[in-house]
Amino acid sequence: MSSTAQGGTLLDADTPETVRLTPEEATAIGIKALGRIGYEPADAKIIVDQLVDNSLCGYRFAGLPRIMAIAGDEKARNGRKPITTVRETPVSALLDGGNEIGYIVAYRAAEVAIAKARTSGIACVGAYNSYYSGRNAYFVEKVAREGLVAIHIASAKPRVLPVGGARPALGTNPLCFGFPSKEGPVIFDMGTAALMWGDVLLHAHLGQPLPEGIGFDADGRATTDARETLKGGVVPFGGHKGYGLSFAVQAMGLLAGATFARGEVQDYGFLFWVVDPAIMFTEPDFETQMSELVRKIKATPKQPGVDEIRIPSERARRERERRRVEGIVVERKVIESLEAL
Repeated sequence: MSSTAQGGTLLDADTPETVRLTPEEATAIGIKALGRIGYEPADAKIIVDQLVDNSLCGYRFAGLPRIMAIAGDEKARNGRKPITTVRETPVSALLDGGNEIGYIVAYRAAEVAIAKARTSGIACVGAYNSYYSGRNAYFVEKVAREGLVAIHIASAKPRVLPVGGARPALGTNPLCFGFPSKEGPVIFDMGTAALMWGDVLLHAHLGQPLPEGIGFDADGRATTDARETLKGGVVPFGGHKGYGLSFAVQAMGLLAGATFARGEVQDYGFLFWVVDPAIMFTEPDFETQMSELVRKIKATPKQPGVDEIRIPSERARRERERRRVEGIVVERKVIESLEAL
């Protein structure tokens, strides 16, 4: 593909070390790779649909490279069982993920939360006995497209050092909010780690150094070597404030049943809180109010040199549409590794 598209520079530059793929080509590569490690086409499609969307939105580490992490995770070798509901009320459900990958478990949990919120107006759905759920925004956008407000957290096993600690004690622990508006979902998604673990894995695979002050080795010593960081962990973002948020997400994971799989309080738990705005008020409707809030924020007087005030998810949404046309850039080494699985 040429170095320009639609009269301008491409979002992602081509290099001798990269390959440019259409979303359909990336999907086919991902489904084949997952098939080689035992995933049926329907489940592989759920996983790959998110991975491709992650790449379209500009999160390269969260795209096809994640399949290598899935294949290499020790839990992937322990076998998978069907997802089951272990406790349920009209407004809640707790799911046993059966050691299934989180991309699928969280997807199913989001579907349950949507159905319950539509019927009862509110839903709290948790899932445990799983791992790796990917980008929270993917699930929350699915919920918000149904006209529902959502909060989603994902606790995980230790990868992050607490402030002052020399060993990991927290997961990367992302937190996500989603709101419907007249112009579509508005999503805020953040990890509480200074660098997401998938990014550390990609740096290690490509032999690239990490930024200073983020990674620590198995002995708690600062390092920029991603491979050494995999033996240790990373720090929270924002010092004690990020640490506090990470702690809160880990605690919320307990409500999702995180301890029930292995008896560990520091483990994976996916929790969805979903609300139908109609249970709070009807006039003016919530989506209209959200659109007005977005307009007012974007109309704020700008600092000198600032072209635009953006809202959360606006960049990703714009880039998604561009990459649907321009394609997705993936490292050749990643493609070779997927073909070698």
